[in-house]
Amino acid sequence: MRAMSSALQTTGMLLAQLLQALRRNHALEHATLHVLAQQFPHAMLAGRADARGFMLYGSVPGAAVQAAAHTALQRLRSGEQQLALHPNCGTNLVAGGLLAALALGLATAGSGRSRLARLLRVPLLAGLLPLAMLGARPLGYAAQRSLTTSSAMGALQIVRVTRSARAGRIRHRIQTRAAAAPGL
Repeated sequence: MRAMSSALQTTGMLLAQLLQALRRNHALEHATLHVLAQQFPHAMLAGRADARGFMLYGSVPGAAVQAAAHTALQRLRSGEQQLALHPNCGTNLVAGGLLAALALGLATAGSGRSRLARLLRVPLLAGLLPLAMLGARPLGYAAQRSLTTSSAMGALQIVRVTRSARAGRIRHRIQTRAAAAPGL
């Protein structure tokens, strides 16, 4: 029983470390996109974070991506927490979808199986959906802030930045790691 408890505790700690790495990398991805947007305002860029770093997709020079990632890391460490949040993050889309589903549920609650009763609820749904759309971004930002990103970079380091092309798409891999604390 003690061994199982220890294994569960270890698994929980590893999962927490994995999630923290993902949240930090997600924040660094957003911050890097903000920095790049200042330099390349018309570039079409997208990103995707994982526990080992993040990918950026878009036709910008590799040296610019590397410099932007280092600048973003420094700015996050200097307290620019707002860089961790991005208006085009998928978290905002999920928040909008959840609010739209809630609006649909509220609009059709109690309408039963009657097709006419549900049809008569369409105006209510039409009124609720814009409210859901208005709430999507604030809810998405709150979810980014508390769930999907962490601006606390700690000992995070950028290990390597590589650029490659596949099927005509330019992608940049930014690899990170959390450096061990001194004395460990």
